[in-house]
Amino acid sequence: MISVVNIKKEFGGSPLFEEVTFNINPKDRIGLAGVNGAGKSTLLKIISGEMESDNGKIVIPSDLTIGYLPQEKVISSGLTIFDEAMQVFRFLVDYKTEISKIHTCLEDSENYSDSKYSSNIDRLEFLENALALYSPEQLQGDAERYLMGLGFKRSDLFRPMGEFSQGWQMRVEIAKLLLLKPSLLLLDEPTNHLDIESIEWVEDFLKTYPGSVMLVSHDRSLLDNITNRTVEISNGKMYDYKAAYSDYIVQREERESHLKATFNNQQREINEVEQFIERFRYKASKAKQVQSRVKMLEKMDMIELDNIDKSAIHFLFPPAPHSGKVTIDGKHVSKSYADNLILDKIDFEILKGEKIAFLGRNGEGKSTLAKIITGNLDFTGELKIGHQVEVAYFAQDQGDMLDPELTVFETVDNVAVGDIRKKINSILGAFLFQGEDVNKKVKVLSGGEKSRLSLALLLLQPSNLLIMDEPTNHLDLRSKDILKSALLQYDGTLVIVSHDRDFLQGLTTRLYEFKNKGIKEYRGDIELFLEKRKLDSLKELELNKRLSTKTKSVDSNNKTNWENKKAFDKKVRKLKSEISSIEKQIEELEQKLNVINEKLSAPDLNASEIKSGELYIQHDNVNSELSIAYDNWDNKQQELENLKS
Repeated sequence: MISVVNIKKEFGGSPLFEEVTFNINPKDRIGLAGVNGAGKSTLLKIISGEMESDNGKIVIPSDLTIGYLPQEKVISSGLTIFDEAMQVFRFLVDYKTEISKIHTCLEDSENYSDSKYSSNIDRLEFLENALALYSPEQLQGDAERYLMGLGFKRSDLFRPMGEFSQGWQMRVEIAKLLLLKPSLLLLDEPTNHLDIESIEWVEDFLKTYPGSVMLVSHDRSLLDNITNRTVEISNGKMYDYKAAYSDYIVQREERESHLKATFNNQQREINEVEQFIERFRYKASKAKQVQSRVKMLEKMDMIELDNIDKSAIHFLFPPAPHSGKVTIDGKHVSKSYADNLILDKIDFEILKGEKIAFLGRNGEGKSTLAKIITGNLDFTGELKIGHQVEVAYFAQDQGDMLDPELTVFETVDNVAVGDIRKKINSILGAFLFQGEDVNKKVKVLSGGEKSRLSLALLLLQPSNLLIMDEPTNHLDLRSKDILKSALLQYDGTLVIVSHDRDFLQGLTTRLYEFKNKGIKEYRGDIELFLEKRKLDSLKELELNKRLSTKTKSVDSNNKTNWENKKAFDKKVRKLKSEISSIEKQIEELEQKLNVINEKLSAPDLNASEIKSGELYIQHDNVNSELSIAYDNWDNKQQELENLKS
């Protein structure tokens, strides 16, 4: 169990949070909740040791390990994907080097009763047992399985890290962390760079993970499917709920409602008492009652309402201008980057008023097709945009495309035309830019603020085809819900690229899955798509099982060899442990015998014990036990040598 005790952290003299106290128990699945800027990432850094707290402490038992995944990480590696993943096991080389040094030290040692000799034996046992847990075949197999589960193709594993984007390199960091299997996993937005397939793989992995997990995520589905506790940081305070995210929201509202009712009752009682005091303050006959009520007020535990930040964006898209029935018609659309073919002669049609999702692994062409539709990429094939179709586009990196030197107000003012310019402040207010916020330069805005500003710009250009590429990347859960509500009420055509299952659920009526340079159409929403894909996966698994029975005989020898090696290693570890235990017993018996011999060599000081014969009896008993121990040690050593030979 890890204990977080009275943690406090300040930035710029203002407390981010204080008096944060809770325990992390074995197999806990904890979701950290709170608005952006509440201190969730900071708390993870403090628990991981990446950052120091200003007060309090983290109590971590010596036998527990912690693994931490930050939101972003600067990665510089010249290794291949597979070799970089295997770097986490470099400590095994250190273990082997240390074992060699300890063997040399033991061979040179002449005093077997020395404490250093005993500690070396203990350390040697630990190192050998640790090494026995790792076999090269198992490590390599796990690394390959984890990397492919996170979306890499087998052919990618031996390509250099530098050929992959930052997002793909972060997947390698996730694999490295999972391979180490720490006692506590601390994950800060682990699904930021993952597609739906990889998210589901991580989700399944975490469900059966033997250690504890604590994570920050804006993926409601992940939180609901994984967590059993929610720790909320709100206005510098911490609240612990024994529930997953959606249940926590309900419980929090119930708690707030109950607290407000209790607060109102107390305020009513205080008001009545104060009125009594004021009314009878100067009446001698009521002096005792007045004094009693004054003391009662002084002793009363005052209830304080939490200052819950419920600010959120609120907006609706403007009505969509009229357009023709067919919004987009694509025939034999293809796109290559140099020799890399992304889309190969795909056909698709999008009708007026449809809400369509583009799904698939990263790199399969979803964003590429979105850019082709908006006219931002050249291509081969034929693409017809319907009559009077007006496109509005939210790019995946839309926030980075804003002019960093302009202020928030100037950014909107440069786009607004006509009467809408009179509403700029109202529009910005709807996206939480108020007061001095409108004068901030874009370059100082957070990722979430840039996303909100980019969404505000969409309102300034009425459209009947809205194309959005990962619009929820930097939005908190409340803002995502409001954006989803606005999209549901949007009366134009929507094409959305997203990996957020909860956000997509109920939003779209048709899906295109991008795979192997082509696309496949699915009717229905994300839930039906995922169910269908799981069914297809089960059918494929059943087919693979049937095929594997034909090649079972080829693999049986390898399996037998692996099982024999596993049994052999287990016997060796057991014998070494028994030998070490006997050596400790011999050491203790020899010490006892030395004490008895010292007493026998000083008869004047131990006359009574010698005269009664007690010392001689003890001497014979210890000698007998020692003889048996030596025989046991010889037998076990012989057994070990026979086993190895």
